[in-house]
Amino acid sequence: MERLGTGIGWRPEIADAVESMPGVDWVEVVAENVCPGHLPESLRRLRERGVTVVPHGVSLGLGGADRPDEGRLTALAERAEALGSPLVTEHIAFVRAGGPLTASPRLEAGHLLPVPRTRDALDVLCANIRAAQDALPVPLAVENIAALISWPGEEMTEGQFLYDLADRTGVRLLIDVANLHTNHVNRGEDPAKALADLPLEAIAYVHVAGGFERDGVWHDSHAHPVPRPVLDILTDLASRVSPPGVLLERDENFPEPAELEGELGAIREALEKGGGARITAAADTARVASASAPSAAPPSPTSPSADDLTRQRLALTQTALLSALVAGTPVPEGFDRVRLGVQARALAGKRADVVAKVAPELPVILGASYRPAFLAYAHGHPMTDGYRHDALAFAEHALLAHQLEEASARRQLREWWLERSGPAPRAHRPAAVRLARATRRVLLRR
Repeated sequence: MERLGTGIGWRPEIADAVESMPGVDWVEVVAENVCPGHLPESLRRLRERGVTVVPHGVSLGLGGADRPDEGRLTALAERAEALGSPLVTEHIAFVRAGGPLTASPRLEAGHLLPVPRTRDALDVLCANIRAAQDALPVPLAVENIAALISWPGEEMTEGQFLYDLADRTGVRLLIDVANLHTNHVNRGEDPAKALADLPLEAIAYVHVAGGFERDGVWHDSHAHPVPRPVLDILTDLASRVSPPGVLLERDENFPEPAELEGELGAIREALEKGGGARITAAADTARVASASAPSAAPPSPTSPSADDLTRQRLALTQTALLSALVAGTPVPEGFDRVRLGVQARALAGKRADVVAKVAPELPVILGASYRPAFLAYAHGHPMTDGYRHDALAFAEHALLAHQLEEASARRQLREWWLERSGPAPRAHRPAAVRLARATRRVLLRR
């Protein structure tokens, strides 16, 4: 595996800081946020300097019951080629459910949700990853995600699930140590046990990020400093293997460049500490590696792929969960109702935040009423498409429901919706001028 070194997540808000930051060997970009034909100048300059750029996808939903969407796979492949990347990455998660497999409306989560660690889910995930590997021009690595909720009736630990996944598909692993910490707080899972079960030779690189705890729940925000427990897990990982690359993620609430440089320095120190322990305890490392295979029975080689019935079973369970989270349907049996409520509120809040970024005019037009109005809308209107469609649907709902008391705000919102909801931009000419020109064209045709 190519050695990447120490990197940072490239975001437009910190593009200048990343370019001038010392010791940045590589960067990662959100694949869906870049256009192959119009790469940001900052990324072009980084590539010209020899800095590796890796596209990180968030919308494939490889852990979902459906087969991977060909259009999304093609788009991810195009970005890998445009960036000259040595690999691409995605998540072990589902992001949508419903549709033909369940004969129900399609629902979008707008977020990464955990797959159940069951044989059915593993079969489907392996089949989807093989399809993605066949469609991509470079190797694929998949990331373990953070979760607020646990699935009832799981058959494997996270380490066992990832071990079997890598063993059956040959896929590389992107290990997020911040997500291991999140799952420790939220689901009582031991990060050391997960690391002990992993196929360490399959690690492509490592994510490090910050978060915060509220009411006993850890939120993987990517908007806070990296806490000491996350760095300790990184040190534990580095004591077992030298990861090819480590990357700091920060998605919002960006600090001054000096603070980001300090976090990169802390990451390097954690790696050096773990590396020293690895060198002085080589015999123990070999013993751990030889015992890293999980105790669970290996998957049967006679069932290497997921059939339609397996996909349908998984689809039904994922749709029931997502519907409870975004459409207010009853909580499926075995789930923690309180924790599902926390997750549902987090999903609605993220929808409001992302729509505000996709359509920044909406918070300006609506002012302080934007967020409460959107959260009230989200409670009864699950997302069925992307965030741009969500913004339009929200604006239309607000207009039809007569929620705007101020005439000026209503007029601005109506103009905004009309401008973006049609197949082409509206002509900003007086009606009389438009009518005169249309009449002239008719007369000329005669």
